[in-house]
Amino acid sequence: MTAALPAAPAPAPRRQVLVATAIASSALLVLMGGMLSLWLKFRAAAPVRESSDGLYMIKDWLPESIKIPEVAANTMLSGFAFVALMAQWAVYAGKRRDSMHRSLALITTFLVGLAIVNAQVAVWLKMDIGVVDGAYQSMFYAVTGTMLALILSGLAFTVVAFFRSAGGRADDQQVLTAHAMYWYFLTAAFTAMWFVVYVQK
Repeated sequence: MTAALPAAPAPAPRRQVLVATAIASSALLVLMGGMLSLWLKFRAAAPVRESSDGLYMIKDWLPESIKIPEVAANTMLSGFAFVALMAQWAVYAGKRRDSMHRSLALITTFLVGLAIVNAQVAVWLKMDIGVVDGAYQSMFYAVTGTMLALILSGLAFTVVAFFRSAGGRADDQQVLTAHAMYWYFLTAAFTAMWFVVYVQK
């Protein structure tokens, strides 16, 4: 009588989505870091002039006529903190197979992300500057436009995560974790952009 062979070990879990999201987030973080470095270089190289009273020096980088709507910029920052929390809630609910709260977290993530997009468009409309009006204006649209494109990709990721989980793949924890990781990256990238572009100007 022949003895049966022992069962083969379970294959290692495949984490392609998680690894791909980590690599993409790292590459995009380098992209945003490079753009902010260029911003700081342009600002440092801007000409300096003496004030009308001669008491201090003024750097001609941000034109005096341009006013940045700080309330909208600060609202975007607080919105990112809330989106990151909601994305993590989706991961938490997914681990517990709580489909109602997982879906609610993803829907909330999407809606607050839309509100952030709306706030960025409001900033552009309020500032009312042209792309080719000067170095500051060109750099401002380049940096904030790139950030907006990344936010829109985050919203697309949220839609994919929602339909995968709502379509019966409730145990696909890898996608929810990768989704949360991407929103963490967006939060970190926007925080750096907010500090350099909207606070330091």
